[in-house]
Amino acid sequence: MSKAGKEILVKAVAQAIPTYAMSCFDLTKGLCDELSTIIGRYWWSQQDKSEQDTLVKLGEIDEIKEDGGLGFRDLYLFNMAMLARQAWRLLTSPDTLCGQVLKAKYFPNTTILQCTAREGISYSWRSILQGLQLLKQGLIWRIGNGNNTNIWADPWIPRGCIRKPITPRGSSLLTKVSELIDPSTGDWDEQLVTDTFWPEDASVILTIPIDVDMVDWPVWHFDPMGKFSVKSAYKLAIQIRDQNLGRDASSSTAASSNAECNWHKIWQLKFPNKVNMFIWRLAHNSLPVR
Repeated sequence: MSKAGKEILVKAVAQAIPTYAMSCFDLTKGLCDELSTIIGRYWWSQQDKSEQDTLVKLGEIDEIKEDGGLGFRDLYLFNMAMLARQAWRLLTSPDTLCGQVLKAKYFPNTTILQCTAREGISYSWRSILQGLQLLKQGLIWRIGNGNNTNIWADPWIPRGCIRKPITPRGSSLLTKVSELIDPSTGDWDEQLVTDTFWPEDASVILTIPIDVDMVDWPVWHFDPMGKFSVKSAYKLAIQIRDQNLGRDASSSTAASSNAECNWHKIWQLKFPNKVNMFIWRLAHNSLPVR
């Protein structure tokens, strides 16, 4: 089978089969690594035995296509993204039958964001709590009246990956965002904000729109509309993984090839998939791409 055929088979069958189970259970990293090993062994089998050492490894072909990879999923991170979706549904739709049952059993007096694993919980709930950790990495609070958002503990400042104040709390007695709002005007108390926060924080806070007639609500920071998606959560998980591994543009083979090839445009070319695959193989064999 050609490389193009193998790519389709891997993505449409091998990586698609466990999707349903991933949406409900944590398959564990060991199992996901074992599945990835089987996929990798199949990918490099047959005609590629002689090229096994010269081409990129499986850990590099799971990079997103725009970065020079083939877009194969990291199964464990995709598993976490699927579980994060379940946590998102419980957070944003608590009135569903499933949401009411789980809330009554596991967090009757709080929200899912305050839940932690404990003895006696079901494996499915423990799995959702695993996805909750990823969800927290991408959440941000939109400010209404400010009563539900903690100034120092909750992510509410729309700024990159750091969505909490960088200003140290010090001896400040302020706790809720509502305390920063002028009750007479329903807008930010500019003097209080500039006195409490460093200029880097204050300048961003004063641009945040507020509506005192609404309660604060959580949204997904990495979407313009604030809507959660598994695709966005998976990309976030990839970024966190790369940061933890210390990967950067100079240390990644895929990133190095991306500097020479505009992979986003290459994958959009109306060529047969086998032609795009041929270009990819040339690039990752350090041959010039014309």
